[in-house]
Amino acid sequence: MYSYSHLIVFLPLAGFVFLGLFGPRIKNERLIGIIGSGTVGLAFVLASGIFLQMISWNVDERRQVIELFSWIAAFTDTPNSLSVSVAYQIDQLSILMTLIVTGVGFLIHVYSIGYMHGDPGFWRFFAYLNLFIFAMLNLVLADNFLLMFLGWEGVGLCSYLLIGFWYDRKFEVGGYKPGTSTTSDAAKKAFVVNRIGDFGFLLGMFLIFERFGSLKFESVFGAASVLSTGNETVTWITLLLFLGATGKSAQIPLFIWLPDAMAGPTPVSALIHAATMVTAGVYMVARCSVLFALAPTTMMVVAVIGALTAVVAATIGLVQNDIKKILAYSTVSQLGYMFLAMGVA
Repeated sequence: MYSYSHLIVFLPLAGFVFLGLFGPRIKNERLIGIIGSGTVGLAFVLASGIFLQMISWNVDERRQVIELFSWIAAFTDTPNSLSVSVAYQIDQLSILMTLIVTGVGFLIHVYSIGYMHGDPGFWRFFAYLNLFIFAMLNLVLADNFLLMFLGWEGVGLCSYLLIGFWYDRKFEVGGYKPGTSTTSDAAKKAFVVNRIGDFGFLLGMFLIFERFGSLKFESVFGAASVLSTGNETVTWITLLLFLGATGKSAQIPLFIWLPDAMAGPTPVSALIHAATMVTAGVYMVARCSVLFALAPTTMMVVAVIGALTAVVAATIGLVQNDIKKILAYSTVSQLGYMFLAMGVA
């Protein structure tokens, strides 16, 4: 089953391409829903098969890397050559997240068939959902930082498209009067705030390549494992990576986009802002645990930010009178608990 793992990623992409090209010509909503949901459902079945095969193997045999093709090869005549492949890493951490993304994603796709019934952009909505699942799977299955960053930016783009799907509708935000803001304003806010965090992720990648000469997880973590605890470069790398995580996972001070993002369609709130995209930062910290374990200062920062976010967001949620805002602040608070857990290892 491991040899078919790349299909988990490319099935949702196939759904996006098909619906993007032929969706406007397909007048049957049920058919569009079956295509959009079916690709994610098949991906979940494949992931489940790999998971069942994995648990029957010994622990040291469970990690497999499936390399598809060479993506970037630069500076080949220098000691620090940049070589990046499109390759997917299957292990206990990535298969767990894959099951969550495809399993929850499939249920939300099915629910969306009824929820979006009669909407003129029905086919476009399912195309965006499929693209989001493709980007999220790249993020969790990547075997290198650059491919992870591609998925990281992909889910950011999809969140912009999906939050602002009903771009002409108005909603109440913060202290504004009803009807003064549109969902496109919420989408732009989410996009801009996430770019701040992504800038930290990008700088962290630059430092990783400068220090370790590679962007592959195996090479970077192997080289880092021999460094002493408290290494200054590793501390800066992890702080920059955590800045990226605070944006994507809505932690203080970059949590302000998530409550407004609930203005999008309810399936979007369920898929992106409760189940999958907002856990990307937590997943990234877990994936880079070798680096974070070498930076006690960063671990303290992660724990403190997580604890503060958990308390502050829950406190704000106590005085909200809109059910989706309450869910938003509850989500932010629970993500804070997750980062607190990461910070204390």
